[in-house]
Amino acid sequence: MAITGRVAALALVGIIVVALGLPSWTGVLSVLAVLSLGVVVDLLLAGSVRALVFTRRGATSVRLGEAVEVTLSVANPGSRRVRGVLRDAWPPSAGVAQERQRVSVPAGGRQNLTVRLRPTRRGDRQAYRVTVRAVGPLGLAARQGSHQVPWTVRALPPFHSRKHLPSRLARLQQLDGRQAALVRGEGTEFDSLREYVIGDDVRSIDWRATARSTDVMVRTWRPERDRHLLLVLDTGRTSAGRVGDSPRLDAAMDAALLLATLASRAGDRVDFLAYDRRLRAKVTGVSGADLLPSLVDAMAPLEPSLVETDARGMVAEVLRRARRRSLVVLFTGLDAAPLEEGLLPVLPSLTARHRLLLASVGDSRVAEMALGRGDAEAVYDAAAAERVLAERRHVTGLLAGRGVEVVDAVPGELPPALADRYLALKAAGRL
Repeated sequence: MAITGRVAALALVGIIVVALGLPSWTGVLSVLAVLSLGVVVDLLLAGSVRALVFTRRGATSVRLGEAVEVTLSVANPGSRRVRGVLRDAWPPSAGVAQERQRVSVPAGGRQNLTVRLRPTRRGDRQAYRVTVRAVGPLGLAARQGSHQVPWTVRALPPFHSRKHLPSRLARLQQLDGRQAALVRGEGTEFDSLREYVIGDDVRSIDWRATARSTDVMVRTWRPERDRHLLLVLDTGRTSAGRVGDSPRLDAAMDAALLLATLASRAGDRVDFLAYDRRLRAKVTGVSGADLLPSLVDAMAPLEPSLVETDARGMVAEVLRRARRRSLVVLFTGLDAAPLEEGLLPVLPSLTARHRLLLASVGDSRVAEMALGRGDAEAVYDAAAAERVLAERRHVTGLLAGRGVEVVDAVPGELPPALADRYLALKAAGRL
């Protein structure tokens, strides 16, 4: 039950009437009796909210930052019209444009309401409950009730680095020999023969084919296909650090999506793991057009865990799932303590069987602070920033000495830098 503002307005009018015309307890009780009677009549004549039947339909996923619509259908099997206000409650991060809407559902009728959402956080956004306040014909009181109408909209990673994909695919086509620039490197596969053109590597000349032809013939090469990439996303404590407006985990996801899409187009097999102290998500055995949807769906609900990553368990999981030699791309931080105490001791067992590429999200603010010299506070900030940068260089050197390649870049530059490193490895036949 709820009363409306009309009751307060009528009570004020009643006070004036009592004060001017009937200043006694009799007048006060008379006004209260009239108001109470009106409220009771309104409640009796208002439509039943408990009998309402709700259903939902619409989108179940949306890319973060985009808008989506969910339709809420309200059916009234009762004998009276339900007129009033409906509140469809979602968490604030769902970005609902309008929670409260007017409803007027005739007896035996149905009304459809559209809820527009624009999620502001990645993950599952779940509807809480629907509350309806049905006002009586006098507008004095209303029946109120809530219903659980479950629905989930999954906000997927936005994949901002998609804009870098066309240029990297063009470079991949060059590596494949579909354009004039051809690549030859250790481990590449023979593709075909063609006539020599100026600029070709003379080492590619096929002398036997040339002897059988009137032109100089060269061999074209294409990078090896059907290689295995295992993308490992560290969801431990270091992934929770924020760089700009987003955690490092989101930047790592963006880079992983670009690399996975590029590798899939290159004919390589891509698997994905997310791990901290246990396996959080996995995508295995998926290829082609199904790979990207599977990856974004697996990444969407992931959140950083405020625990230290179990490096030994992570390496064991990688070795268990990658039987043949693979390119393992580990998305983690370059913090000295976690790496020296966690990853470095178990690194030999991983690098002995696989090629390891470590991708780390840097912070442009640290580089800016290192240049500050304006006052004493800026000098202290610069000293702290230089120490952080020196530690990252030290850790990078330790990893390089153990055969690990490192890509360290700020969020906007990490995806293309990682894609370029993958293409360089592929061109050199080092996958």
